[in-house]
Amino acid sequence: MYDYKRRLGNRLVWKPGHSSGTTMMLKILLITSFLGWARCQESQSMTPEEKTVIREQIIEMFDHAYGSYMKNAYPADELMPLSCRGRVRGQEPNRGDIDDSLGKFSLTLIDSLDTLVVLNKLDEFEDAVRKAVRDVRFDNDVVVSVFETNIRVLGGLLGGHVMADLLRHRGERMQWYRDELLQMAIELGHRLLPAFNTTSGLPYPKVNLRYGVLNPLSRTGTESDTCTACAGTMILEFAALSRFSGKSVFEEHARKALDVLWERRQRGSDLVGTVINIHNGEWVRRESGVGAGIDSYYEYLMKAYILLGDNVFLERFNIHYSAIMKYISQPPLLLNVHMHNPTVSVRSWMDSLLAFFPGLQVLRGDLKPAIETHEMLYQVTKQHKFLPEAFTTEFRVHWGQHLLRPEFAESTYYLYKATGDPYYLRVGQSIVEKLNAYARVPCGFAAVQDVRTGMHEDRMDSFFLAEMFKYLYLLFSEKSQLPIDIDEYIFTTEAHLLPVSLSTTRAPCQGNTTRTAPVSQDEDLFTHSCPSAETLFPNNPSFAKTIRDGHKYLTGVGRAFHPLPVREIELPLHDSGLEPVEFLKSMGISLTPLTEISGNQKEHKAVYRVRLVAEVSQTPEEQVVVPLVVQLISPPFLGRTVLTAGPAKFGMDLTKQEHGVKGSIVKASPYTACGPVDNAAELKGRVALALRGDCMFAEKARWLQQAGAIGVIFVDHREGSNCEETPLFQMVGDGDSTEDITLPLVFLFSREGAVLTAALEEHLNVDVLLLPKERQLGHEKPVSMNIKFRLTEEGELEPEASRGPTLEFVLENEEVFLKEEREGEVNGKQESQQQQVCTQAAENDRTEPCSADSYKTPKSNIGPDASP
Repeated sequence: MYDYKRRLGNRLVWKPGHSSGTTMMLKILLITSFLGWARCQESQSMTPEEKTVIREQIIEMFDHAYGSYMKNAYPADELMPLSCRGRVRGQEPNRGDIDDSLGKFSLTLIDSLDTLVVLNKLDEFEDAVRKAVRDVRFDNDVVVSVFETNIRVLGGLLGGHVMADLLRHRGERMQWYRDELLQMAIELGHRLLPAFNTTSGLPYPKVNLRYGVLNPLSRTGTESDTCTACAGTMILEFAALSRFSGKSVFEEHARKALDVLWERRQRGSDLVGTVINIHNGEWVRRESGVGAGIDSYYEYLMKAYILLGDNVFLERFNIHYSAIMKYISQPPLLLNVHMHNPTVSVRSWMDSLLAFFPGLQVLRGDLKPAIETHEMLYQVTKQHKFLPEAFTTEFRVHWGQHLLRPEFAESTYYLYKATGDPYYLRVGQSIVEKLNAYARVPCGFAAVQDVRTGMHEDRMDSFFLAEMFKYLYLLFSEKSQLPIDIDEYIFTTEAHLLPVSLSTTRAPCQGNTTRTAPVSQDEDLFTHSCPSAETLFPNNPSFAKTIRDGHKYLTGVGRAFHPLPVREIELPLHDSGLEPVEFLKSMGISLTPLTEISGNQKEHKAVYRVRLVAEVSQTPEEQVVVPLVVQLISPPFLGRTVLTAGPAKFGMDLTKQEHGVKGSIVKASPYTACGPVDNAAELKGRVALALRGDCMFAEKARWLQQAGAIGVIFVDHREGSNCEETPLFQMVGDGDSTEDITLPLVFLFSREGAVLTAALEEHLNVDVLLLPKERQLGHEKPVSMNIKFRLTEEGELEPEASRGPTLEFVLENEEVFLKEEREGEVNGKQESQQQQVCTQAAENDRTEPCSADSYKTPKSNIGPDASP
């Protein structure tokens, strides 16, 4: 029950001896507060009729997206909603690592199979299964991501098989089904297995579906690194495949990969890094967090325990979770740290993938931090309509793209199921409304290229259908309204459904267990349990509300901004001690004279009052990005083609290079430059052209610098991006030191990059100039000169002044009145006016400095618009 006494007790305290009128006033206030709270709860609650309307709206939205794919794109992997056609790999411009999800296996169809059942579209499901069995083949000469193919395609086939098998046993439909989807899953599993052929047991990040990894025809196998999530997100699908098929090899490999990651954790902090070497198990990127690169590794440890009943996974998860809450969690923020020095945050921004984490915390039963982080994320969506792909700790946009990711909806669903708080229904309703208002297009739903501009991107990823509509529909549905008992299944990271009964109905494979040395840990209520939220938190909306209220206005949305009050502290500093004063200033602390402080303050000898200016200073809304250009200077362009480019926060600072960097451009091979460069001899002494994606900018720069390039132009892999519609940004490093990178680095959006690549293809030899936009060739710039005056009689020009070019002003007799008129001013500034004449002249594009004995004065800007 809501604790009204606790809410009002600090403000309304009745004391004996008060008049009856005061008592009555207190009663009135108490009743008024209660009614206000009741109205608030009423406005948040949602009637069954409202939920039905929203549920039907979600079904209509799914029909629009799925129907557009089937009509305009199938059997292609994905729909291009702006072009209204299918995306077929090899027929569209290469987008780098994004395209590794596409394998010519009708990705969106397979990823949507169990969503059709959850939404009770059973006729469409049966038709989709028939199409998948009839049309989908895996013997394709295409390189795909092991991680994406596992969670989307293998997981989709397994989820589809589970649903088809369930419907078949009910006897109402799917009577023709003979485990065809399971057989397809087994075939695909075997095609992924070559990726595990490494000395460590960690899988290669990519595999050729036809030729594997080490075959000369595979066009892969040169990679040395993989992300932690890529290696650690196999166990649910591979273990389920082993249990369904009786073939232990899949589960064995997935368990081995998890064993390696566990063994390679940092023993002092119990954290893992983001990128690891698949051959020797050494960490390549030691940044640790719960977002991109690591996220689903933690998720699969917890869910592997739930699905398989193996305590070792829960033990590992709990140890990792304690470390996360100790070092990474700074409620409501989740900030990346260095795994070896976890007390220091390594970046001031968060990525949208961490939005899954509150849902995982709900599974563990740790609701308070889940509510706090979710509320922070909700405030960010209020400010920017969607979660940007990355946002700063001040909740400003760091990377404005939004790919219709479902993680925020996922956590909203889990929190509603845990708390029963109708507030989360309203959050879900806002997601539905914003998707319809800002992402819906005539041919499906389109990703948002930048939440600041609202421009769309021609992509609708398969996970939008696999996850978003599933979580939204479940959020507004009662158990009785679903065709399956959803509590009997666990969601994979792609929201595919696997039965939790798997550990009891299907025995584990012989000899396939994980052994680990016992590790001591602090145990709590949830250490060895899979908690029931209904038991722990029986529909108590006030539990979540009291936590939420403290984070309601994090971003400033919903109320005017009020700076924090100045907090004063006293420090015992010596009155005349300049050094400690300067030291404090260097820390961002400014001293304030006692006379400036209002109020009655005690005076103490040798005591300063200081203000923490960091609390009241306003951070600029956006960081200033100095635009650069790529200017094509070889014939036939001759400087007339100028492409606006973004800078990097590392590498050579082009603003300090007077004439920029000039060179011929050569396309790197491989184009993504995420490994050893094949055409190093051709690149030496040239400016490299490389595609964004697959790895960090810093890693690409190091490979290209090692190959001998003198500069790098990165081209965006996001189709249609351009500098007119998307704000420029600064490329950032990889979290480690980038002092070793000395190349100039610039970034072109897709459209500008297409101009450059087209020029290279047509003319073969293209010279470019990399420099700040204000210094581009042909750009008029005011001429600056230093001019100093000395009044002399005619013919008295001093000999030393005639050494270089001089400019002599002669006052005729009739103009002497000027001297007389300003005599007082001249006398007052006699010292400053009795100076030698000194000029700067350009000679062969070089500026001659003034002579050493010239009197130095500030420069005067003399230009076309300057006054005489």
